[in-house]
Amino acid sequence: MSAAARTGLKGLRVPEELSARVPAEQRGSGRDDVRLLVSRGTEVSHHAFRELPGMLRAGDVLVVNTSPTLAAAVTGRLGGEAVVVHFSTRGEDGRWAVELRAPDGRGSTRMRAGGPAGAVVRLPGGARLVLEAPLEPGGLPSPPGGVGRGSRLWWARADVGVPGLLARYGRPVRYGYTERDQPLEAYQTVFALPSADGAGSAEMPSAGRPFTAELVAELVSRGVQFAPLTLHTGVASTEAHEPPYPEWFEVPTTTAWLVNAARAGGGRVIAVGTTAVRALESATVAPERRPEAGRDGVVRDGVVRDGVVRAASGWTDLVVTPERGVRVVDGLLTGLHEPEASHLLMLEAVAGRPALEAAYAEALRERYLWHEFGDVHLILPAEASHCAHCARNGW
Repeated sequence: MSAAARTGLKGLRVPEELSARVPAEQRGSGRDDVRLLVSRGTEVSHHAFRELPGMLRAGDVLVVNTSPTLAAAVTGRLGGEAVVVHFSTRGEDGRWAVELRAPDGRGSTRMRAGGPAGAVVRLPGGARLVLEAPLEPGGLPSPPGGVGRGSRLWWARADVGVPGLLARYGRPVRYGYTERDQPLEAYQTVFALPSADGAGSAEMPSAGRPFTAELVAELVSRGVQFAPLTLHTGVASTEAHEPPYPEWFEVPTTTAWLVNAARAGGGRVIAVGTTAVRALESATVAPERRPEAGRDGVVRDGVVRDGVVRAASGWTDLVVTPERGVRVVDGLLTGLHEPEASHLLMLEAVAGRPALEAAYAEALRERYLWHEFGDVHLILPAEASHCAHCARNGW
């Protein structure tokens, strides 16, 4: 069965009451006051997130996304219609991929048809946004010229600087399962770093949200290292479970060195979030490339090879599936995703299908909370397979 045919865990249903409606610090004592589901193969255990240091060991590397979250939602008008513009991703030519949504009367938004081409959205402060062309998957670096089919995302051009517009009039992207608007600080992780050009993520790299400065310090004191990278994530509307669109990323030289050194020394490389997996695997190459290797560098002759991380930056259209697999990521810390979400293919690539099904069945049974303010899931290698891997390499 193809990856597309089996996307997600369609047999599961997440009850509405398991949506995290407010940040953890409004439900408990702090950001790290969430639950931690730990998977080692099909074995599942339950913990508090504050227990994370006990799940890791000296020599492990946590790969974290430093992209800041933008106040990416702005209210405007399209003719006589009120709309909310979600600014998703800035293209190389200065245009932005945007999603237009309709206010739902409860402070959130709902999906609406995209376009039409040539329409002008009036924004606060007298700014204007002109919709130019629908965005099809794979079209971010080189915008498609043809007419789309009512795409959710559109290329648009503003007559003002968008980062300044968002800083003055924007608010964080919010979906209907949340209870109320939250300040932008609620959507920033402890790893977020401002970018010189004002770029950032339309939606929070939420796997890093439960970390606090104190927890980071404890992990470092135990010999766990942090390797930063950047991937600016676009809007991934929860009603439309499309594969991810191309996104801009950067893996610095120091991070490539840390990851390669950890793997050579027997440490585990654990990505904090699916965005970190996408960026890191996009910067990974096979030690020896053959002419028959595909465009993504995966050798098609059935030979399994370890990957080597190189410093890299640019656009990535990589979609990690079980067929492609992962080359350098041993584990993953991530939120709980909707059963239909395409992100679950990446989780399957890391954990395997039986482990993923076991973990999600247990998360539902134990009533874990979903979405960006919810609980988190740590996927680690099964102990037996890890030890066998160590033995083969003399560790």
